[in-house]
Amino acid sequence: MLYAMHISEGILPIDWASLWFLVAAPFVFLGLRAIERRRRENPQAVTLVAMVGAAIFVISCMPIPVPFAGTCSHPCGTGLGALLIGPGPTVVVASIALLFQALFLAHGGLTTLGGNIVSMGVVGVFSAYGLFHVLRRMRVPIFAAALAAGIISDWATYATTSFELSSALHGDGSFWRMFALILVAFIPTQLPLGIAEGLVTALAYRFVLDRRPDLLAVRAVPDIACDGDPHPDLLEASTGSQPITGADV
Repeated sequence: MLYAMHISEGILPIDWASLWFLVAAPFVFLGLRAIERRRRENPQAVTLVAMVGAAIFVISCMPIPVPFAGTCSHPCGTGLGALLIGPGPTVVVASIALLFQALFLAHGGLTTLGGNIVSMGVVGVFSAYGLFHVLRRMRVPIFAAALAAGIISDWATYATTSFELSSALHGDGSFWRMFALILVAFIPTQLPLGIAEGLVTALAYRFVLDRRPDLLAVRAVPDIACDGDPHPDLLEASTGSQPITGADV
């Protein structure tokens, strides 16, 4: 099948496929450690992680074939996951979702799993997480920061996919020409999808923050790319005199 969701099975040569597995492996390992640390600190955190994993699986199962790219456009959900449960656990649940899709839905592939994890589960996650926190430290409103995080997560995922495909397949031709062609092929579908995903991310994050800020409090537990300080939005949402921290949940 030429147009499978994510990067199709067999599209990447074995050396490039192996490279992306090596890149993805430490992020998955650190994410597993973060989940275990969360479980010991607060068993309820595992339930939220599982729910986010299920959401990512469903959200990313909506393929729109992209001609000439050997892949598909689709929403990812990893930006929202990064804001709700943090980057480490989101890498893990995204990897599991990608594995199940490859095994049972023929979406993506086993040999290209590493590349798909890097694009959707690593770059998509950390771009959203990093941008959101930078914007919040700049006092950008929560909704706008989450909107930007959702958009950049989606677009960064597809920029990375374009990079992976062009790196492996440009042959004797120009890398930059192939990269530009693949990137442009994504624009008609991914430009509106990214904006839509940003809106969904902002609405969902704002909803959870307003209704159940205690669920986000598990984010205060130290994590990779997280210094352990209380989440800034928890301080804003808390109505008590004391901020909510991971130890209070």
